[in-house]
Amino acid sequence: MKTNNNSWINRQFQTLKTKSSNFYQRRLITKDKRVILYGKMGGFLGLVLKYFLLYALAFIILYPLIQQFAVALRHPKDINDPLVLWIPNEFSLLNFKVAFIVLDYGKSLLNSLVLSIGVTLLQLFVCALAGYSFARLKFKGQKLLFGLVLATIVIAPTTIELPLKNSLINFLGTGKNLIGKPFVLYMFAFLGLGVKAGIFIYLFRQFFKNVPKELEESAYIDGCNPIQTFFRVMLPNAKGAIILTVILTFVWTWNDTYYISNFVTTANFDFNTLTTKIMGVRNSIVYALQTANVWQLFDSNVNENPLFTSMILNTAAILTMIPLIIIYFLVQKALFTEGVERSGIVG
Repeated sequence: MKTNNNSWINRQFQTLKTKSSNFYQRRLITKDKRVILYGKMGGFLGLVLKYFLLYALAFIILYPLIQQFAVALRHPKDINDPLVLWIPNEFSLLNFKVAFIVLDYGKSLLNSLVLSIGVTLLQLFVCALAGYSFARLKFKGQKLLFGLVLATIVIAPTTIELPLKNSLINFLGTGKNLIGKPFVLYMFAFLGLGVKAGIFIYLFRQFFKNVPKELEESAYIDGCNPIQTFFRVMLPNAKGAIILTVILTFVWTWNDTYYISNFVTTANFDFNTLTTKIMGVRNSIVYALQTANVWQLFDSNVNENPLFTSMILNTAAILTMIPLIIIYFLVQKALFTEGVERSGIVG
């Protein structure tokens, strides 16, 4: 009898143990499913949030550009119509024709291209060489000179405008006046005084500091001097910094009005870039309308209409941006995959 009772108790215990094990297994399975479900929901919400932010940022960036084209394609007779906001009543390229004449587009575009390319190449060479010198070479006054380079990043260019003009009016005591000559802008770039040159010197210094010393030592063992090492070893490995410097220098020089206006066009009215021409749009509208043979479409005081002036200015800005947009599409892959990731700004 006792044996039967023990067997019955053992069977009940095993049954209870099995049910308990099954219960915990089902509970674990349910918990795992819940975790997986929460993970999928979190991933979905994260994806929705990511695309929402991307579309919002794209809209913020593209909205001014879309608005500019909507205004530029509007016929001038609709400029005072409050009902015309986005879609013009009549599409017209007349604004582009007037803006083309106002900017003297062919000549100004050529000046902008030549100036931007020349300044970019000179500034690239000088900033790379200076960055390499600060990163790898040791010489007296190195820290002081690098401190002065950093100071050029902080100090506004207008602070040294007067001393520069005084130096250029009587260049090196020769009595020659260089104000008004485009050569001045190339000279600034070659002497490290170009647009934001201090930033690029710092950029190259940071990059060259992170290049393994073994590469440099191997070049010295092979008989290279510092200049040969710079051109054969260091510079070919600075592709990212080179791309970033070229793109930013070109764009900043293209959009520059300070250096060109103060050191060239103030004394040389024949030399203009697209950006400096935009500054004189108001004074050129009447001449442009007469040249385009559309003066009869407007009132005699059209140049005093701020809405029309704004429309032509808006169209001129589009014509100025078009070359930059084309260049952007050509170099965007190199800029974002190598220019930023391998620029050397670390630590």
